[in-house]
Amino acid sequence: MKKAKLFMDTVVEIQVETEQPERETEEKVDRAFEAFRIVESACSRFQPDSELMKACRQIGTPVLLSPYVFHPLRFAMEIAERTEGAFDPTVGKTMEQLGFNRHYLTGALMDSPSEGSVTYRDIVLNDRESTLLLKKPMVIDLGAVAKGFAIDLAANELKEFARFSVNAGGDLYAGGSDSRANVWKIGIRHPAMKDRIIETVEVSNEAVCTSGSYERRSTVKEGAHHIVDPKAQHSPRNWISCSVVAPFAMLADGFSTAAFAMGPAEGKELVEEAGLKGIWIAPDMKITKVGGI
Repeated sequence: MKKAKLFMDTVVEIQVETEQPERETEEKVDRAFEAFRIVESACSRFQPDSELMKACRQIGTPVLLSPYVFHPLRFAMEIAERTEGAFDPTVGKTMEQLGFNRHYLTGALMDSPSEGSVTYRDIVLNDRESTLLLKKPMVIDLGAVAKGFAIDLAANELKEFARFSVNAGGDLYAGGSDSRANVWKIGIRHPAMKDRIIETVEVSNEAVCTSGSYERRSTVKEGAHHIVDPKAQHSPRNWISCSVVAPFAMLADGFSTAAFAMGPAEGKELVEEAGLKGIWIAPDMKITKVGGI
Protein backbone atom coordinates (compact mmCIF):
# COMPACT_ATOMS: atom_id res chain seq x y z
CA MET A 1 0.00 0.00 0.00
CA LYS A 2 1.22 3.47 -0.86
CA LYS A 3 -0.52 6.74 0.09
CA ALA A 4 0.48 10.41 -0.02
CA LYS A 5 -0.82 13.56 1.65
CA LEU A 6 0.30 17.18 2.03
CA PHE A 7 1.62 18.31 5.40
CA MET A 8 4.30 20.74 6.60
CA ASP A 9 4.73 22.27 3.15
CA THR A 10 5.77 18.94 1.64
CA VAL A 11 4.33 15.72 0.25
CA VAL A 12 4.33 12.93 2.83
CA GLU A 13 4.36 9.46 1.32
CA ILE A 14 3.82 6.29 3.36
CA GLN A 15 4.54 2.88 1.88
CA VAL A 16 3.71 -0.42 3.61
CA GLU A 17 4.27 -3.98 2.46
CA THR A 18 2.12 -6.44 4.38
CA GLU A 19 -0.24 -9.38 4.11
CA GLN A 20 -2.63 -7.89 6.66
CA PRO A 21 -6.16 -7.04 5.49
CA GLU A 22 -6.30 -3.80 3.53
CA ARG A 23 -8.78 -2.14 5.89
CA GLU A 24 -6.60 -2.75 8.96
CA THR A 25 -3.52 -1.56 7.12
CA GLU A 26 -5.24 1.59 5.92
CA GLU A 27 -6.39 2.46 9.45
CA LYS A 28 -2.81 2.26 10.72
CA VAL A 29 -1.50 4.28 7.79
CA ASP A 30 -4.15 6.95 8.47
CA ARG A 31 -3.03 7.11 12.12
CA ALA A 32 0.51 7.64 10.88
CA PHE A 33 -0.66 10.57 8.73
CA GLU A 34 -2.55 11.94 11.72
CA ALA A 35 0.78 12.31 13.53
CA PHE A 36 1.83 14.86 10.90
CA ARG A 37 -1.40 16.81 11.27
CA ILE A 38 -1.06 16.96 15.06
CA VAL A 39 2.59 18.01 15.04
CA GLU A 40 2.03 20.63 12.35
CA SER A 41 -0.94 22.17 14.17
CA ALA A 42 1.06 22.23 17.41
CA CYS A 43 4.50 23.37 16.19
CA SER A 44 3.86 25.60 13.17
CA ARG A 45 5.17 29.16 13.42
CA PHE A 46 3.03 30.04 10.38
CA GLN A 47 -0.27 29.57 12.25
CA PRO A 48 -1.04 32.26 14.86
CA ASP A 49 -3.29 29.83 16.73
CA SER A 50 -0.76 26.98 16.91
CA GLU A 51 0.23 25.89 20.40
CA LEU A 52 3.78 27.09 19.79
CA MET A 53 2.82 30.59 18.63
CA LYS A 54 0.34 31.03 21.47
CA ALA A 55 3.13 30.13 23.90
CA CYS A 56 5.47 32.64 22.21
CA ARG A 57 3.04 35.44 23.09
CA GLN A 58 3.32 34.79 26.84
CA ILE A 59 6.46 36.38 28.26
CA GLY A 60 7.81 35.90 31.78
CA THR A 61 5.31 33.28 32.88
CA PRO A 62 5.47 29.47 32.70
CA VAL A 63 3.29 27.95 29.97
CA LEU A 64 2.27 24.29 30.09
CA LEU A 65 3.16 22.55 26.82
CA SER A 66 1.79 19.38 25.31
CA PRO A 67 4.28 16.61 24.47
CA TYR A 68 3.89 17.54 20.79
CA VAL A 69 5.67 20.85 21.44
CA PHE A 70 7.71 20.13 24.56
CA HIS A 71 9.61 17.10 23.20
CA PRO A 72 10.85 18.68 19.95
CA LEU A 73 11.60 21.95 21.76
CA ARG A 74 13.57 20.13 24.46
CA PHE A 75 15.58 18.34 21.76
CA ALA A 76 16.20 21.61 19.88
CA MET A 77 17.47 23.15 23.12
CA GLU A 78 19.81 20.21 23.69
CA ILE A 79 21.35 20.73 20.25
CA ALA A 80 21.61 24.47 20.90
CA GLU A 81 23.48 23.83 24.14
CA ARG A 82 25.69 21.20 22.50
CA THR A 83 26.62 23.54 19.63
CA GLU A 84 26.86 26.64 21.86
CA GLY A 85 24.24 28.40 19.78
CA ALA A 86 25.38 27.49 16.26
CA PHE A 87 21.96 25.84 16.15
CA ASP A 88 19.31 27.98 17.85
CA PRO A 89 15.50 27.59 17.82
CA THR A 90 15.03 31.32 18.53
CA VAL A 91 15.78 32.27 14.89
CA GLY A 92 12.09 32.54 13.99
CA LYS A 93 12.04 36.34 13.63
CA THR A 94 15.19 36.24 11.49
CA MET A 95 13.44 33.71 9.25
CA GLU A 96 10.42 36.00 8.95
CA GLN A 97 12.68 38.93 7.99
CA LEU A 98 14.33 36.80 5.29
CA GLY A 99 10.94 36.23 3.71
CA PHE A 100 10.16 32.82 5.17
CA ASN A 101 6.93 34.06 6.68
CA ARG A 102 4.18 32.91 4.31
CA HIS A 103 1.85 30.01 5.07
CA TYR A 104 2.15 27.48 2.26
CA LEU A 105 -1.63 26.85 2.06
CA THR A 106 -3.31 30.14 2.94
CA GLY A 107 -0.65 32.60 1.80
CA ALA A 108 -1.07 34.50 5.06
CA LEU A 109 1.99 36.49 6.16
CA MET A 110 3.41 36.40 9.68
CA ASP A 111 4.85 39.49 11.37
CA SER A 112 5.50 38.49 14.95
CA PRO A 113 6.78 40.62 17.86
CA SER A 114 10.33 39.84 18.93
CA GLU A 115 13.27 41.58 20.57
CA GLY A 116 16.25 42.23 18.36
CA SER A 117 18.69 40.10 20.32
CA VAL A 118 17.47 36.74 21.61
CA THR A 119 19.14 33.34 22.00
CA TYR A 120 18.28 29.92 23.34
CA ARG A 121 19.49 31.17 26.74
CA ASP A 122 16.33 33.29 26.88
CA ILE A 123 14.26 30.08 27.01
CA VAL A 124 13.68 28.24 30.29
CA LEU A 125 12.24 24.72 30.17
CA ASN A 126 11.01 22.87 33.23
CA ASP A 127 11.33 19.16 32.48
CA ARG A 128 9.35 18.05 35.50
CA GLU A 129 6.40 20.37 34.80
CA SER A 130 6.69 20.41 30.97
CA THR A 131 6.55 24.19 30.97
CA LEU A 132 8.16 26.92 28.88
CA LEU A 133 9.14 30.35 30.16
CA LEU A 134 10.34 33.05 27.78
CA LYS A 135 12.52 35.82 29.17
CA LYS A 136 11.99 38.04 26.11
CA PRO A 137 9.54 38.31 23.19
CA MET A 138 10.68 35.93 20.45
CA VAL A 139 9.61 33.58 17.69
CA ILE A 140 10.62 29.96 18.23
CA ASP A 141 11.27 28.01 15.04
CA LEU A 142 11.05 24.21 15.31
CA GLY A 143 11.37 23.66 11.57
CA ALA A 144 14.64 21.77 11.99
CA VAL A 145 13.16 19.13 14.30
CA ALA A 146 9.35 19.04 13.99
CA LYS A 147 9.24 17.15 10.70
CA GLY A 148 11.61 14.52 12.03
CA PHE A 149 9.50 14.28 15.19
CA ALA A 150 6.37 13.69 13.08
CA ILE A 151 8.18 11.05 11.02
CA ASP A 152 9.15 9.23 14.21
CA LEU A 153 5.59 9.31 15.54
CA ALA A 154 4.30 8.00 12.21
CA ALA A 155 6.93 5.26 12.14
CA ASN A 156 5.86 4.20 15.62
CA GLU A 157 2.32 3.65 14.31
CA LEU A 158 3.73 1.39 11.57
CA LYS A 159 6.35 -0.52 13.57
CA GLU A 160 4.47 -3.82 13.50
CA PHE A 161 4.88 -4.02 9.73
CA ALA A 162 7.96 -5.90 8.55
CA ARG A 163 8.60 -3.34 5.79
CA PHE A 164 7.51 0.28 5.62
CA SER A 165 8.79 3.75 4.84
CA VAL A 166 7.71 7.27 5.77
CA ASN A 167 9.03 9.86 3.34
CA ALA A 168 8.38 13.56 4.01
CA GLY A 169 9.90 15.46 1.11
CA GLY A 170 13.13 13.45 1.14
CA ASP A 171 13.43 13.16 4.92
CA LEU A 172 12.50 9.59 5.73
CA TYR A 173 12.49 6.59 8.00
CA ALA A 174 12.84 3.14 6.46
CA GLY A 175 11.64 0.25 8.60
CA GLY A 176 12.80 -3.30 7.97
CA SER A 177 14.02 -4.13 4.50
CA ASP A 178 12.84 -3.53 0.96
CA SER A 179 10.65 -5.80 -1.16
CA ARG A 180 13.60 -8.08 -1.91
CA ALA A 181 14.35 -8.55 1.81
CA ASN A 182 17.47 -6.39 1.43
CA VAL A 183 18.38 -3.18 3.18
CA TRP A 184 16.75 -0.05 1.82
CA LYS A 185 18.88 1.85 -0.68
CA ILE A 186 18.13 5.54 -0.27
CA GLY A 187 19.18 8.06 -2.88
CA ILE A 188 20.61 11.46 -1.93
CA ARG A 189 19.30 14.05 -4.35
CA HIS A 190 21.78 15.86 -6.58
CA PRO A 191 21.66 19.49 -5.39
CA ALA A 192 21.92 20.94 -8.89
CA MET A 193 19.73 18.45 -10.79
CA LYS A 194 16.39 17.71 -9.17
CA ASP A 195 15.75 14.39 -10.92
CA ARG A 196 19.22 12.91 -10.35
CA ILE A 197 20.78 11.01 -7.45
CA ILE A 198 24.31 12.00 -6.45
CA GLU A 199 24.91 9.26 -3.85
CA THR A 200 23.13 6.36 -2.16
CA VAL A 201 23.12 5.08 1.38
CA GLU A 202 21.94 1.71 2.72
CA VAL A 203 19.73 1.72 5.82
CA SER A 204 17.42 -0.56 7.79
CA ASN A 205 15.33 0.72 10.69
CA GLU A 206 17.05 4.08 10.31
CA ALA A 207 16.28 7.61 9.23
CA VAL A 208 17.94 9.77 6.57
CA CYS A 209 17.34 13.52 6.67
CA THR A 210 18.85 16.21 4.45
CA SER A 211 19.32 19.92 4.98
CA GLY A 212 20.05 21.74 1.73
CA SER A 213 20.43 25.30 0.53
CA TYR A 214 18.85 24.57 -2.85
CA GLU A 215 15.22 24.10 -1.80
CA ARG A 216 14.18 27.41 -0.24
CA ARG A 217 15.87 30.67 -1.17
CA SER A 218 15.21 34.05 0.37
CA THR A 219 13.23 36.52 -1.73
CA VAL A 220 14.49 39.38 0.45
CA LYS A 221 18.24 38.90 0.80
CA GLU A 222 20.43 37.78 -2.08
CA GLY A 223 22.30 34.54 -1.43
CA ALA A 224 20.32 33.70 1.71
CA HIS A 225 18.44 30.46 2.21
CA HIS A 226 16.37 28.88 4.97
CA ILE A 227 19.34 27.68 7.07
CA VAL A 228 20.80 30.51 9.11
CA ASP A 229 23.85 30.89 11.31
CA PRO A 230 22.15 32.46 14.36
CA LYS A 231 25.28 34.28 15.51
CA ALA A 232 26.32 35.75 12.17
CA GLN A 233 22.71 36.18 10.96
CA HIS A 234 23.54 34.87 7.50
CA SER A 235 23.27 31.61 5.58
CA PRO A 236 26.34 29.34 5.74
CA ARG A 237 27.96 28.40 2.43
CA ASN A 238 30.43 25.64 3.31
CA TRP A 239 27.93 23.02 2.17
CA ILE A 240 25.07 22.83 -0.28
CA SER A 241 23.63 19.64 1.23
CA CYS A 242 24.08 17.79 4.53
CA SER A 243 22.47 14.37 4.99
CA VAL A 244 22.61 12.54 8.31
CA VAL A 245 21.75 8.90 9.03
CA ALA A 246 20.45 8.19 12.54
CA PRO A 247 18.26 5.72 14.45
CA PHE A 248 15.49 8.33 14.66
CA ALA A 249 14.34 11.00 12.23
CA MET A 250 14.27 13.87 14.73
CA LEU A 251 17.90 13.09 15.52
CA ALA A 252 18.86 13.05 11.83
CA ASP A 253 16.75 16.15 11.12
CA GLY A 254 18.26 18.28 13.87
CA PHE A 255 21.85 17.17 13.39
CA SER A 256 21.76 17.69 9.61
CA THR A 257 20.73 21.31 10.17
CA ALA A 258 23.27 21.81 12.96
CA ALA A 259 26.09 20.34 10.86
CA PHE A 260 25.14 22.61 7.96
CA ALA A 261 25.21 25.67 10.22
CA MET A 262 28.59 24.86 11.77
CA GLY A 263 32.02 24.95 10.20
CA PRO A 264 33.24 21.76 8.47
CA ALA A 265 35.49 20.61 11.32
CA GLU A 266 32.97 21.41 14.05
CA GLY A 267 30.09 19.79 12.16
CA LYS A 268 32.10 16.62 11.55
CA GLU A 269 33.03 16.42 15.22
CA LEU A 270 29.40 16.96 16.26
CA VAL A 271 28.10 14.11 14.11
CA GLU A 272 30.88 11.67 14.89
CA GLU A 273 30.72 12.28 18.64
CA ALA A 274 27.02 11.41 18.50
CA GLY A 275 27.84 8.14 16.71
CA LEU A 276 25.95 9.18 13.58
CA LYS A 277 26.85 9.08 9.87
CA GLY A 278 26.61 11.68 7.15
CA ILE A 279 27.02 12.53 3.49
CA TRP A 280 27.83 16.18 2.87
CA ILE A 281 28.11 17.94 -0.47
CA ALA A 282 30.14 21.10 -1.10
CA PRO A 283 29.20 23.77 -3.66
CA ASP A 284 31.68 22.21 -6.13
CA MET A 285 29.76 18.89 -5.68
CA LYS A 286 32.63 17.25 -3.82
CA ILE A 287 31.24 14.58 -1.47
CA THR A 288 32.45 14.17 2.12
CA LYS A 289 31.46 11.04 4.03
CA VAL A 290 31.34 11.21 7.81
CA GLY A 291 31.14 8.56 10.51
CA GLY A 292 32.35 5.60 8.48
CA ILE A 293 29.41 5.55 6.11
